[in-house]
Amino acid sequence: MQPYLDIFSTARNMEFVQVRDLSLKERGAVVVHPLSFSQAQGQRLAIAGESGAGKSTLLQLIGGLIEPTTGEIRIDGTRVRGPAVALVPGHPGVAYLSQKSDLPKFLRVAQVLRYSSKRPASEAQRIFELCRISQLLDRRTDELSGGEQQRVALARLLLGSPHLLLLDEPFSNLDRVHKHLMQAIIEQLGQQLGITCLLVSHDAADTLSWADNILVLQQGRVIQAGSPEEIYHRPVNEYTAGLFGDYNLIRGAEAQQLQPNASLEGSLMVRPEHLRLATSRGLPGLARAVRFYGGFYEVEVQLLNNTVRLRTATTEGIVPGQAVHIELASASGWALAQ
Repeated sequence: MQPYLDIFSTARNMEFVQVRDLSLKERGAVVVHPLSFSQAQGQRLAIAGESGAGKSTLLQLIGGLIEPTTGEIRIDGTRVRGPAVALVPGHPGVAYLSQKSDLPKFLRVAQVLRYSSKRPASEAQRIFELCRISQLLDRRTDELSGGEQQRVALARLLLGSPHLLLLDEPFSNLDRVHKHLMQAIIEQLGQQLGITCLLVSHDAADTLSWADNILVLQQGRVIQAGSPEEIYHRPVNEYTAGLFGDYNLIRGAEAQQLQPNASLEGSLMVRPEHLRLATSRGLPGLARAVRFYGGFYEVEVQLLNNTVRLRTATTEGIVPGQAVHIELASASGWALAQ
């Protein structure tokens, strides 16, 4: 991995967020290994990784809430000062939405928001509508559900007119309805308010439809960076592949049989949707299970030396115990395991 990842440069603007040789060591242990990257203004950047990978720590470093061991962060050209230097932790124009809303208790929502607002009333009302909280203004904060509290907390930050919004696991602990609502709101932030967003999530699949680019962290190291399509279709290893969805790892001669024109040096890594049931010319196997998941069926197939799962719109008459054949649906859906 090169010391500086300049893969996110775009024609939209010069670097808005600049991270250079940033690292953190705590109690003698390296939490974040030296890393560098940039984010253009308006670019939607996501940081993905399993729990404990260092995502939230990196976000807090960028926000000036934690003092780094080495390196520097610049936002719109101004260096971020950590708590060892800054009198008040944080950086002007940067808002940090934590996993907990931390709203004052027993106050009306309208009171909480009025104390935080730096915007005219018309702009504030626009934010209330964007965050879907207009109907909550007369309620007390302790009367809100978790999803409602999260939206009020977001509105409170937006009323401060930030230029950069750091989102730390914004969908965690939300039910399906509130999660989809929060996703829609975050999707509209950049479009309607022109705010640059940097998001971290342990559920990496949440980042695929939102992000322009993704950084993948593993044990405090950036192991892959690129567009959602690149990372989903060309994961560098099993860790990254598993973060973004189901995959099959096919070893041995059967990997070569599935992809005969490729120069395979390892195993074949392929998503279930990139396999399909084939004619008798395909790789032979035995259907072990057929499972219904609403939008598709999953067929588990036992090959001679490997077990794979594929997805199909219909069962096509396949039942467990039936002999089947499989093949790659396209040459674009595979990657080599390292």
